[in-house]
Amino acid sequence: MKSKLIKFTTRKLFGLILFSCISVQAQQFNSDSWISKEHGTLTVITTYGERNSMLMTTYSLLPGWEFTFAGYFYNNDDDPKTDDGYSTSLYAKYMFYENDSKTGGFAVKLGTGIDPGYLDGNDRVNDAFQTFWTNAPITIPFLNNTLSWDIMPGASVTKNYGVEQTTVWYLTYSTRLAWYPTNPKWSVVGEIYGSAGDLNVDTEFRAGLRWEPDQYTNIAVTYDEEFGGNYGGGFEIGLMIFSPPFFCIGGCD
Repeated sequence: MKSKLIKFTTRKLFGLILFSCISVQAQQFNSDSWISKEHGTLTVITTYGERNSMLMTTYSLLPGWEFTFAGYFYNNDDDPKTDDGYSTSLYAKYMFYENDSKTGGFAVKLGTGIDPGYLDGNDRVNDAFQTFWTNAPITIPFLNNTLSWDIMPGASVTKNYGVEQTTVWYLTYSTRLAWYPTNPKWSVVGEIYGSAGDLNVDTEFRAGLRWEPDQYTNIAVTYDEEFGGNYGGGFEIGLMIFSPPFFCIGGCD
């Protein structure tokens, strides 16, 4: 009952944001960039997809830091009225380096709970919050910023995994390439991600279009599938909204 209420609230929130905003933005890619938003920024991300939907909030409470809570709501049987479970994720991110032109850099993330693409089948619901992980987003710009390449290596451990309730260790990998053919407002984006180690899942690929009309909004439409698997994310639309700086520990500049 509780998860049904959360799923209903998420869909309503998505609808309100989508139809009350003239310009919209989304980010359902697994890969992350180096950047931590400006001190005091609140970021809200909501997605709706064939495999799962997501509601994520990020708070830039300290300079260089982001603190994020995300909920993933599953749709395993293609019937949005049924309750297929949910999982959550909590993590922190710190930006260690940013280049002078603010187009690339390096950060580190640490958290618990994991993106659904890294776990198989029902384990996505049962084991997601049993996982502790770290990764390091790196962004490298090319060709006068017409290409932006994100590389995100990581490592994870999941406790009480599967029927045998074992502890599994594995490396995670994710890389994303964005091409801005005419201007910075829209891009063609592709990525691959997966894991290797005690837990091996089929590598997934995702591709789509991303539109960034201004500094506060972003929208993306993507398609996700596994190489040789059956649990790809399918089609997904997402919206991302950034607030002006207003919520800061120690006061905003």
